[in-house]
Amino acid sequence: MKKMGKKEDYIQKLTEYIKRNLKKGYTLESLKWALVNQGHSRMEVVKAIERVETELSQEAPVLQTKPEITYEVIPEPEKKPWYKRIFGL
Repeated sequence: MKKMGKKEDYIQKLTEYIKRNLKKGYTLESLKWALVNQGHSRMEVVKAIERVETELSQEAPVLQTKPEITYEVIPEPEKKPWYKRIFGL
Protein backbone atom coordinates (compact mmCIF):
# COMPACT_ATOMS: atom_id res chain seq x y z
CA MET A 1 0.00 0.00 0.00
CA LYS A 2 1.53 3.28 -1.09
CA LYS A 3 1.45 6.31 1.13
CA MET A 4 -0.52 9.21 -0.31
CA GLY A 5 0.54 12.80 0.20
CA LYS A 6 -1.84 15.48 1.40
CA LYS A 7 -2.47 16.74 -2.13
CA GLU A 8 -3.09 13.22 -3.47
CA ASP A 9 -5.45 12.49 -0.57
CA TYR A 10 -7.26 15.78 -1.24
CA ILE A 11 -7.72 14.91 -4.93
CA GLN A 12 -8.97 11.43 -3.94
CA LYS A 13 -11.60 13.03 -1.67
CA LEU A 14 -12.69 15.33 -4.51
CA THR A 15 -12.85 12.29 -6.82
CA GLU A 16 -15.12 10.40 -4.44
CA TYR A 17 -17.30 13.49 -3.93
CA ILE A 18 -17.72 13.87 -7.70
CA LYS A 19 -18.54 10.15 -8.18
CA ARG A 20 -21.19 10.29 -5.42
CA ASN A 21 -22.84 13.33 -6.94
CA LEU A 22 -22.73 11.93 -10.48
CA LYS A 23 -24.80 9.00 -9.17
CA LYS A 24 -27.30 11.55 -7.83
CA GLY A 25 -27.71 12.95 -11.36
CA TYR A 26 -25.46 16.02 -11.38
CA THR A 27 -23.34 16.71 -14.48
CA LEU A 28 -19.55 16.89 -14.45
CA GLU A 29 -19.68 20.50 -15.63
CA SER A 30 -22.03 21.60 -12.83
CA LEU A 31 -19.92 19.79 -10.21
CA LYS A 32 -16.74 21.34 -11.59
CA TRP A 33 -18.05 24.89 -11.30
CA ALA A 34 -19.69 24.27 -7.94
CA LEU A 35 -16.36 23.09 -6.51
CA VAL A 36 -14.42 25.99 -8.08
CA ASN A 37 -16.97 28.49 -6.75
CA GLN A 38 -16.60 26.96 -3.27
CA GLY A 39 -12.90 27.83 -3.36
CA HIS A 40 -11.28 24.60 -4.57
CA SER A 41 -8.36 24.92 -6.97
CA ARG A 42 -9.44 24.64 -10.60
CA MET A 43 -6.42 22.45 -11.45
CA GLU A 44 -7.13 20.03 -8.62
CA VAL A 45 -10.81 19.84 -9.58
CA VAL A 46 -9.80 19.09 -13.20
CA LYS A 47 -7.40 16.37 -12.00
CA ALA A 48 -10.17 14.84 -9.90
CA ILE A 49 -12.58 14.91 -12.87
CA GLU A 50 -9.97 13.23 -15.10
CA ARG A 51 -9.53 10.54 -12.46
CA VAL A 52 -13.30 10.04 -12.23
CA GLU A 53 -13.56 9.69 -16.02
CA THR A 54 -10.71 7.15 -16.03
CA GLU A 55 -12.22 5.10 -13.20
CA LEU A 56 -15.70 5.14 -14.71
CA SER A 57 -14.39 4.14 -18.15
CA GLN A 58 -12.63 1.14 -16.58
CA GLU A 59 -15.87 0.09 -14.86
CA ALA A 60 -17.95 0.34 -18.04
CA PRO A 61 -18.85 -3.01 -19.60
CA VAL A 62 -17.26 -3.91 -22.91
CA LEU A 63 -19.81 -4.80 -25.56
CA GLN A 64 -19.13 -8.23 -27.03
CA THR A 65 -21.57 -8.00 -29.92
CA LYS A 66 -21.70 -5.45 -32.67
CA PRO A 67 -25.00 -3.75 -33.42
CA GLU A 68 -26.89 -5.21 -36.36
CA ILE A 69 -27.57 -2.76 -39.17
CA THR A 70 -30.73 -3.38 -41.15
CA TYR A 71 -31.76 -1.76 -44.40
CA GLU A 72 -35.31 -1.12 -45.55
CA VAL A 73 -36.20 -0.10 -49.10
CA ILE A 74 -38.95 2.50 -49.13
CA PRO A 75 -40.82 2.66 -52.43
CA GLU A 76 -41.21 6.05 -54.07
CA PRO A 77 -44.75 7.39 -54.14
CA GLU A 78 -46.56 7.22 -57.47
CA LYS A 79 -46.03 10.39 -59.51
CA LYS A 80 -49.23 11.87 -60.90
CA PRO A 81 -49.26 14.17 -63.88
CA TRP A 82 -49.37 17.85 -62.92
CA TYR A 83 -53.00 18.34 -64.05
CA LYS A 84 -54.21 15.47 -61.81
CA ARG A 85 -52.40 16.96 -58.82
CA ILE A 86 -53.91 20.40 -59.44
CA PHE A 87 -57.48 19.23 -60.07
CA GLY A 88 -57.37 16.43 -57.49
CA LEU A 89 -58.07 13.66 -59.98
